[in-house]
Amino acid sequence: MIKITDLTLQRGNKQLLQHANLTLHVKHKVGIIGANGCGKSSLLALLQNELQADDGQVDLPEKWTIAHVAQETPVLDTSAIDYVLDGDHELRQLETALADNANDGMRQAELHAQYEAVDGYTANARAAQILHGLGFSASQESMPVKHFSGGWRMRLNLAQALMCRSDLLLLDEPTNHLDLDAVLWFEQWLKHYQGTLLLISHDRDFLDNTIEAIAHVEQKQINLYTGNYADFERQRAENLARQQADYEKQQREVAHIQSFVDRFRAKATKAKQAQSRLKALDRMEIIAAAHIDSPFKFEFFEPESQVNLLLDVKQTQIGYGDTLILDHVKMRIVAGARIGLLGPNGAGKSTLIKFLAEELEALSGEVQRHEHLKIGYFAQHQLEYLRLDESPIRHVQTLSPQVTEQQIRNFLGGFGFQGDMATDPIEPFSGGEKARLALALLVWQKPNLLLLDEPTNHLDLEMRHALTTALQAYQGALVVVSHDRHLLRTTVDQLWLVAHQRVQPYEGDLDEYKQWLLDHRNQERKAQQPKNKNEQKQDAKQQREQRRSLQNKLKQLEKALDKWSNEKEKIETQLANPDVYNDLEKTQDYSRQQQHIMQQLQETEELWLETTESLEDIS
Repeated sequence: MIKITDLTLQRGNKQLLQHANLTLHVKHKVGIIGANGCGKSSLLALLQNELQADDGQVDLPEKWTIAHVAQETPVLDTSAIDYVLDGDHELRQLETALADNANDGMRQAELHAQYEAVDGYTANARAAQILHGLGFSASQESMPVKHFSGGWRMRLNLAQALMCRSDLLLLDEPTNHLDLDAVLWFEQWLKHYQGTLLLISHDRDFLDNTIEAIAHVEQKQINLYTGNYADFERQRAENLARQQADYEKQQREVAHIQSFVDRFRAKATKAKQAQSRLKALDRMEIIAAAHIDSPFKFEFFEPESQVNLLLDVKQTQIGYGDTLILDHVKMRIVAGARIGLLGPNGAGKSTLIKFLAEELEALSGEVQRHEHLKIGYFAQHQLEYLRLDESPIRHVQTLSPQVTEQQIRNFLGGFGFQGDMATDPIEPFSGGEKARLALALLVWQKPNLLLLDEPTNHLDLEMRHALTTALQAYQGALVVVSHDRHLLRTTVDQLWLVAHQRVQPYEGDLDEYKQWLLDHRNQERKAQQPKNKNEQKQDAKQQREQRRSLQNKLKQLEKALDKWSNEKEKIETQLANPDVYNDLEKTQDYSRQQQHIMQQLQETEELWLETTESLEDIS
């Protein structure tokens, strides 16, 4: 298990944790949440031995393999699939050993047995499956790492971490660089992950679908809640209500005691009683008042111009140069429209948003924009447009030189920029702080059409909640692309599907879209089947190797099933003997053995079923 005892952790002048405790059992999947800067990422760094505790103890099993997502990607000529395979260090070591011992038959046999034991023959297929799930096409598997952009390199780092056969997987905001279809695949992968998972995320739906407990970092402590994020919200609300009730009750008691002391302290006959009650007050452990106020509170200004038909797109082609991305686009955006864009990776959602924002011209077709149309556009890479040497106040003053500094301060306070944060250059700001500023600048401009492309990247749960609340009350039109399903579910009332070069209304909901996406992936997979004979032969050879490996694994599991079934019969025979129960110690020992055997039998049966299904799929 992971056991954190009396932990104190400090970064610079800021104390993050003070005498914190946490115990996590093997194979538990735990979400770590808390405000930005509370110490979540530092906690993961501590578990990786990248940081040292100032006090207290952190205990991990000695032989655990820990996987995490690297934050930097070297500029490499290595292909994407080879880079992902590098995540399995034991596999790579065995491949090197096989090459080094090519002339030693006995050693080769040993190494091949080890290679099969780590599923080496299926490694390429598993790596390709991970890449495909994270949005890479088959042709991109052989592309050099150095040819990918920053966001796609982060996906490669994630794929490499998933390839590692780890005992502990540490993930810090892994969905920031993913779109919705990749997030949906990733959720399924994590559900089948066999190790212990610690996941920092501000995506409540993603947490709900992947974890079974929440570790909440708050007020320098770590509090563990069972269940998913929805369960955590309910439990915490109950705890806060109970704490507030206890606080109010205690305050009444304190007031009553203090009143008695104030009235009778000077009277000789009551002085002793007053002194006694004063001591009782000193001994009393004061309960803190509960508070759950968000540090962020803002709303979108009412648009300066409200017009009925903001934008009318008729039979338009959209693309880059000679490359057509979307064809026959027909779209009318009216006042109050609230549209969420869905579609597989690379289908053209961001391209459509750029076109609507007038950052991309149509290749052909007709587009009518109302003369009073005022667009507020939040791009995926919006943070790159901020001026790092200027303060938040200066950013707003550039837009509105005539507004007083106090008015700007009042406005920025709702986004968490107070005191020196409002006047200091933004260069050292975190990604979340810069994203908040970008949103603030958007709000300030009073648009009547909001175009948002992944606006929640880098935002914590509190800021996402504030944004969701503000968007619900926004009076203009909204078009949004987001992998945050909670944001989509609560802010839009119509969905449009971008796929197969078309943009069309989607009649289903987000749950039905998940099935649509699965069907789309299956169609893609069929379309990418190898065509020439050499590729077909290679594919057949790989399938034979996979089948052989699975058949051998199945034989081993069947032997294990026989073994545990025999052990089960033996222990049940022992427990069926009434004389056993005369010896309490022996009875308890047999019961423990029975429990262990039943657990092993159940796990072996599950593995047998999974292996049988995999073998049937290949066949």
